[in-house]
Amino acid sequence: MIKPKTGNYRWLVAALLLAATTINYLDRQIIGLLKPTLEKQYHWTETDFSHIVMAFQAAYAIGLISFGWVIDKVGTKIGYSMSAAFWGVMAMLHAIVRSVFGFSIVRVGLGLGEAGNYPAAMKAVAEWFPKKERALATGIFNAGTSLGVVLALVVAPLILAHYGWQQVFWVTGSFGFVWLIFWLIFYDVPAKQKRLTAQEYELITSGQEAVNKVEGEVPLQWIKLFSLRQTWAYIVGKGLIDHILLVLFILVALLFCYCL
Repeated sequence: MIKPKTGNYRWLVAALLLAATTINYLDRQIIGLLKPTLEKQYHWTETDFSHIVMAFQAAYAIGLISFGWVIDKVGTKIGYSMSAAFWGVMAMLHAIVRSVFGFSIVRVGLGLGEAGNYPAAMKAVAEWFPKKERALATGIFNAGTSLGVVLALVVAPLILAHYGWQQVFWVTGSFGFVWLIFWLIFYDVPAKQKRLTAQEYELITSGQEAVNKVEGEVPLQWIKLFSLRQTWAYIVGKGLIDHILLVLFILVALLFCYCL
């Protein structure tokens, strides 16, 4: 007997996550690439630019927690859509502000919106992939962090040379809305996705049963996360590359300890 094909729709989902992460990192790179142009036009100092950068980093750290909560409440499809739409609008609004304060405000908005990418992508991986394939799926969409930087280095100078710095923000900010169209058309949880074969649905859900069972029967309290080695491995690793996240984690840990 010929074994029926399992299907590969879950890898289309991985491609959507890769595209979103690429656009996410592209949008955040633009202001750095336009720094010489903006400094010359608006007479910014290095301190002025550092305030703009700090605004994004602080908002991004707060947004990771905030958007994670939102996505858990409204679901991956709606939550990711909200995140992409919000950061797309904020990215394009860079084209109309003119002051350090104005750029700081839109960078705060961009940071809050872009922070939804990772919680949403990780939740989508958990929904669409059996446990044995999650590391690969995560690696695929995480490649977008590098692709976004490379794409920004190509796209931003090209648009700047032909049209101007405002158009760089308008064009790159619109990429998220193009992605959003495909996301709304092709994404849904496996149980609602009609394009999914029965064999692939069985592969996905059978690889998740043990995890869902443990999570449903024994909910883990937040405070107990700090007793896990995996938590501290993540904190230290992220702290080495994102210092503001390390400070945030320390503050949250101290708050939990104070509440005990």
